[in-house]
Amino acid sequence: MAQINVVIHGATGKMGREVASAVCRETDLKPVGAADKAAQPGSYELPDGSGAVPLSDSLDDVIGGAQVVVDFTNAEASIAACRLAAAHGVNLVVGTTGLTEATIKELDGLAQEHEIGAFVAPNFAIGAVLIMHLARGLGRFFDYADIVEMHHEAKIDSPSGTALALARNLREGRDGPFTRPTPEKEPVEGTRGGEVEGVSIHSVRMPGRMAHHEVILGTQGQTLSLRHDTINRECYMPGVLMAVRKIGELQGLTVGLEKLMGLA
Repeated sequence: MAQINVVIHGATGKMGREVASAVCRETDLKPVGAADKAAQPGSYELPDGSGAVPLSDSLDDVIGGAQVVVDFTNAEASIAACRLAAAHGVNLVVGTTGLTEATIKELDGLAQEHEIGAFVAPNFAIGAVLIMHLARGLGRFFDYADIVEMHHEAKIDSPSGTALALARNLREGRDGPFTRPTPEKEPVEGTRGGEVEGVSIHSVRMPGRMAHHEVILGTQGQTLSLRHDTINRECYMPGVLMAVRKIGELQGLTVGLEKLMGLA
């Protein structure tokens, strides 16, 4: 199998370092450059101690020789990197969250114009993708649905994007929203959580959490629970590596890890 040259954009961040570690462990992948707007240009020491690759605060300085750019940054930095990589004819794997519909549309146009593969996933954890897949179609068999999601205290959004996707997937195939009981008395407002299509969503934010999602479905005389827990950022790496390996076979934009897993 031919080796795939990878440049990591956002390399000094937590996810960037995790990607670097994962790429270093694979014999068919080779890190060839690292970029981060917060970086001092120089060398990026590889996590496995095998050496160093060029490091810059500009992706343009290190993209030469790359076949894939893996991006874990923020929405603004991500689209700028995508424009640059596309212009160089380099395939893209984007794990940055919070991309707008306009950004996704632009990325699709860039991929088509420059004849590259571009891949975006809101969640690279294979278990999270599977629980979202399992939720699709289950909702029509149950009358009630709650989602409990738990994350670390620094997460900027609430509820999580995965929780929202779970709620929408549960709604598929139903004639109407779920039954959502409202209390006659609510001494503390909002204790039933937020609501999407009759699904109550409860968000927990505290230290010691990574990412956890539980779906609880109920109907007469029974409940069904689905739960996925992530322990550390390593959980995302099998999905990232899958995308890096498959992106060269794709043309245009692909959204969602489920497409690479044969679930959609």
